[in-house]
Amino acid sequence: MAAGVLHDVSLGYQLLWNAQRQPDQVWLTLEPHAGQVVNTNFLLASLATQWSADQPIGLTLSTRSAALLADLLDQTHPSLARVEVADTLLANPAIAQRVVRARQRGLPLVWRGEPGAHIQPAHAPNFAQTLLSLSPEDTLQHLRQQRIQAKAGAPSAGQSSVFSPGTLLDGVANAGLLDYFLKQAGVSGLLGWPCEDVLFACRQTRAQPSWHALQGLIALIQADAAMEDVAAALSQEPVLVYRFLRYANSAALGLNRDITALRHGLMVLGLGRLKTWLQDQLPHACKDLNLLPIATLMVIRARFMTELLDAGAASALQHELQLCGLLSQIDLLTGEPLQQALHTIPLPERVNAALLSHSGPYWPYLDIANAFETGQVQATREACQRHGMDEEDAHLALLRTLRALRATPVKPSPCLRPPAPARQSHPRAHPSLH
Repeated sequence: MAAGVLHDVSLGYQLLWNAQRQPDQVWLTLEPHAGQVVNTNFLLASLATQWSADQPIGLTLSTRSAALLADLLDQTHPSLARVEVADTLLANPAIAQRVVRARQRGLPLVWRGEPGAHIQPAHAPNFAQTLLSLSPEDTLQHLRQQRIQAKAGAPSAGQSSVFSPGTLLDGVANAGLLDYFLKQAGVSGLLGWPCEDVLFACRQTRAQPSWHALQGLIALIQADAAMEDVAAALSQEPVLVYRFLRYANSAALGLNRDITALRHGLMVLGLGRLKTWLQDQLPHACKDLNLLPIATLMVIRARFMTELLDAGAASALQHELQLCGLLSQIDLLTGEPLQQALHTIPLPERVNAALLSHSGPYWPYLDIANAFETGQVQATREACQRHGMDEEDAHLALLRTLRALRATPVKPSPCLRPPAPARQSHPRAHPSLH
């Protein structure tokens, strides 16, 4: 395909999580390629085609390029996105003037500071929110405060919040501070999620499916939902997918065939037996909301991998690639080495090759998806180059994936997935599946 404006930049993303552990904003990083002059008007128009004004998940644009930031401040429509302004760039008088004009025309702005820095009072009126990065000293201070409050019991109703309204935090790495920040300290959201520390904190109860996901699935079956809707809901909970495949292939069922696909297993077992099995999982289910973002990120990875395929790819390949993404970090959830965890279920050889030996036709898709998750644009650019993936095609696949975030979170009440927006089929350079 002819190179478009999304070929002149590299993208990375992070999610902003609210107190309900749901994605509240997509934080999209845009960095121009060296020597490239980006047509920002066309860039914003391309984003607008992928991100409608009624999207329930908001969009925030971030860049460390002064030239691109200046254009974003001048041209971004307030209904499309918020724009982040790094404090280091705000020192530029031309940027500072554009910030004032952008605020006057209603563009919501987010100030972002270096670790330990705070916004200057003179700039504060121009920003709807501030994104703080905690220094090690700040983190220790909040840990002490959290422990003091824990000993004293719940804070009184009249107690003021630690942070001012609209404060966001970046880089919180301690799972013990999540409730403190989001419930007591008045933080509006966290950029990024401390997945490793959350998993370490709940290591004694790993491999337990979400209680909310179980309840939602049981409600779907009781409402006589279609098999496809049940399969879509089941695929939103990676641990449940893993446990279901183990169950479907267990000696207790005595099936004379291997179940290597989620939908195949549902067809063979039927929704009645699935409902009984789900009810059996409830007594040991996990109610820890801090695990929801981890499941959400795994589901996003799986969806992104399928979006990287050609639009006309066979559904069997899409389902295998989705399974590859869903199980790619199951070892972190089960506490077992990945090879040991996967040994208990029969998987297609292409899935095993990608997960266990980082090889085969599915590995490029997994490697590219992992690179985008880092939020580091250099890593995403290198991954696309490494596997011969057109970077613009990867960007469009990412935007389609993030646009569907309304269906990704596992919520307490059942939520049927809306139809995915139509995709345009066009030839593109991508790793061969043959």
